Formats: sequence, C-alpha cells, structure tokens
Amino acid sequence: MNNRLMSITKVFTFDSAHHLYEYEGKCKYIHGHTYKLEVTLKGPVNKNGFVIDFHDLKRIINDEVISVVDHRYLNEIFEFNPTCELLGFWIWDKIDASIKGEEYFLEKVVLWETPTSFITIDRKDMV
Repeated sequence: MNNRLMSITKVFTFDSAHHLYEYEGKCKYIHGHTYKLEVTLKGPVNKNGFVIDFHDLKRIINDEVISVVDHRYLNEIFEFNPTCELLGFWIWDKIDASIKGEEYFLEKVVLWETPTSFITIDRKDMV
C-alpha cells in the first residue's frame, strides 16, 4: 500500500510456577503466577490489509512460548534464574528468531508477573 509502518499488539496469558535462586524473601519458595504477555510487532501493512494476521501471530506465540511455559515449573525448564526479567529476554529471543526474514519485526514485549509488576523490552533496548 505504502511505506508507512504500523504496530500491532496481541495479549496472551499463561500460568507457571517457579522459585528464585539466591533470593532472601518469599519468592525463594515455589510459587506461581498468571503471567500476561503483550507482544507488539511493527511493519508495513500488506496488500491484504495486515501487518500480520492476528491468527498467525497467535500460532507463533503459542508454538514458541506458551507451549513451553504454560502450566510448567520454570526451574525445570531453564538454566537461568527464572526472574521476570530473564524470562522476558528468553521470550524476546524466541519470538525474534521465529520471525526473521519477514517484513515485520518484533518491536516490544511486555511481561506482567502480577497485576502491578511487569517488565518491558523495546527493540531500541536490544542493541
């Protein structure tokens, strides 16, 4: 259509348990969260009127992220301390690698660990 770019965002939830290593506080014990994940892609609008079909984005996130972490004990999956911050980097890397070569790109990931606590990763931060 033209060379203007647009951002699209889809929101997901998943439930996981974890505990934090070398942490003095309640989170050193196993506990769970209902995480909320916001994924934003940016790109040109194609001839069909999409940056990416939301159905296709849902499939990518389910295949690359949700299927790995939903209803799982994160300490059994990852070699890193499963903080919200490090989980966010892992999510970024999984999504970014899965869409390489497309016209659109990963612009932002927001991962909510609780209704009042979240991390944000923007493309400009990933240098």
